Amino acid sequence: MKRHERLLDGQQAVLLIVDVQEAFRKKLPDVPNLTRNISILVEASKILELPIFVTEQYPQGLGKTVPEIAACLPDHELFDKLCFSCCGADKFMDALKATKRKQVILCGIEAHACINQTAHDLLANGYEVHLIVDAISSRFPKNRDIAVEKMVASGVVRSCVEMALLEMLVEAGTEKFKSVQRLIH
Repeated sequence: MKRHERLLDGQQAVLLIVDVQEAFRKKLPDVPNLTRNISILVEASKILELPIFVTEQYPQGLGKTVPEIAACLPDHELFDKLCFSCCGADKFMDALKATKRKQVILCGIEAHACINQTAHDLLANGYEVHLIVDAISSRFPKNRDIAVEKMVASGVVRSCVEMALLEMLVEAGTEKFKSVQRLIH
């Protein structure tokens, strides 16, 4: 069956979790919902065998990835960075290129800073970016909303956790579907 090129493909996608670190915990409006949704993405990515990349912005000052997410991470690539855009971290870009995959499932914080700049730079480098809007946040909701609007206008595909996962599963009834379904219901 021919599928639309803007649907996620489990053979072409990677998961990128950007800067969900301890220092932001008290500043973000809905950390429990954010970490739950990102944890679902992680667990489903393990089932779907997607590469998982995690970045930390200046971890010496902002801390490590929050334990709710770190606890469910399998073997994954962790990249420290100082640039707002993940693409400014050469080791990250080398690892992403090495996967030979062209779709990036993007989640994390902050939407108007690191997520926005990463999305635009990924687009500029030929990647298709699927922004998981129920798995991103900013300290101020208006900043998040403006960032989503800008990224979508630039060509990012707006998505959500369940939509992204169902696109990659393609059909119901498989063992992978049943495993992922338990995560989202």
